[in-house]
Amino acid sequence: MVDHPHIVLVCVDQWRGDCLGIAGHPVVSTPYLDALALGGVRFTRAYSATPSCVPARAGLYTGLSPRSHGRVGYRDGVPWNYPVTIASEFSRHGYQTEAIGKLHVYPERSLTGFHHVVLHDGYLHFARQRTKDYTLIDDYLPWLRERTGPYADYFDHGLNCNSYVARPWDKEEQLHPTNFIVTQAIEFLRRRDPRKPFFLFLSFHRPHPPLDPPSWAFEQYLDVAMPPPPSGDWTDLFAPYAQPHNPALTAGRLPPAQLQRARAAYYGLITHIDHQINRFWEILLEFGLADNTYFCFVSDHGDMLGDHHLFRKSLPYEGSAHIPFLLRGPHNGLVPANRECDAVVELRDVMPTLLECAGLPAPEGIEGKSLLPVLRGEAAQVRPYLHGEHTLQARCVQWLTDGHWKYIWWSDSGREQLFDISEDPAELHDLALLPDHATILDEWRNRLVRELAGREEGMSDGVRLIPGQPVRPVLTSVVGSGEQ
Repeated sequence: MVDHPHIVLVCVDQWRGDCLGIAGHPVVSTPYLDALALGGVRFTRAYSATPSCVPARAGLYTGLSPRSHGRVGYRDGVPWNYPVTIASEFSRHGYQTEAIGKLHVYPERSLTGFHHVVLHDGYLHFARQRTKDYTLIDDYLPWLRERTGPYADYFDHGLNCNSYVARPWDKEEQLHPTNFIVTQAIEFLRRRDPRKPFFLFLSFHRPHPPLDPPSWAFEQYLDVAMPPPPSGDWTDLFAPYAQPHNPALTAGRLPPAQLQRARAAYYGLITHIDHQINRFWEILLEFGLADNTYFCFVSDHGDMLGDHHLFRKSLPYEGSAHIPFLLRGPHNGLVPANRECDAVVELRDVMPTLLECAGLPAPEGIEGKSLLPVLRGEAAQVRPYLHGEHTLQARCVQWLTDGHWKYIWWSDSGREQLFDISEDPAELHDLALLPDHATILDEWRNRLVRELAGREEGMSDGVRLIPGQPVRPVLTSVVGSGEQ
């Protein structure tokens, strides 16, 4: 068993798919991830089908689509009862499994198949209640207090965990939650069982707000000229939801100076993580483990970051749903070097891909696909198109993409959108109302009709889409979702 390769899965929170230097971003610097990408494959059309923290992680952990894992929106406090997870599969096959950082499951200390968890979910409102001892839930807070005093807190600087107010980290850099994750990962490498291969899940809370990078990382971007965020010809759709004076806004215009600071801090958090990932990689080399390790890097979702006067996630647009996805293996392994792949892939594909990298079978019933056959040239694509969705209070958004076209349907109004993202990657022009695109619009609408037929919400009768139906963030009919 010791001859099996090690697997490291890194998941970051709210990192946009375009925010890599190697992807051509005009501002952000990620030199170490760029180097790792050159040694492997970068999937340029990777998506989060349900782009917010809880449902995205359900797909990552289970290898299932949203309609099958049942979490089609964000809701805390719903038990995770899935019998099969990526961690349980590696554990079952003899791997030592460790999770460090954000899991965002419930109950919070559920192992979800891991042998051991070092937990830091960030500032989780659902769990941060003064009637509870939060140090029994979060492992970062007692670690921090051991080093700084009994009253220190993650929240000392006062930044809300969904706020676009930005400032530097208020403590020594080595105490930042990003550093904590890597420090604990290095400790795992020291104390692991050397007779077993390991599956290590490193889950960073950043660049999700609070926007609090170390000073050097913040200052690196404060005065950099940044192109204005794209603004499409359809932004009227969200005008009724604008909250320009809400620091945790989801729609609206920030004053230019505040937007510059928010973007600078967001990019600073990314560069800080990039450096810390290199810190981990160098220690992996020192332990002599890198040459037998597969390394996968993904995000649970992106951040609109002002695109189309929108912020945060849960939306089908590229800033929210498009994610980075890198995969690197040993030099003589199954993953080619210096390769880009434009197949449409999703978080559910991580489990079967990493299991095949390890020489292990995928469990029956999962819907994700191993990406290795595409890399071997045995298949041109993983799926003909991807179906994504997310509830947003009393409505939901449904969307489909094949990497060239994107179709969007809003369940409350029935409004449709159509983008040619191969020619218009910034989604500036909504083609849904143009007569010369009526045939394409019909084709995509009919696909969604079929996707939603038979669902409990009643949004499709198999012939047409039916707007105005009640929606919920967790489907009641799905085993394992906790809502039976």
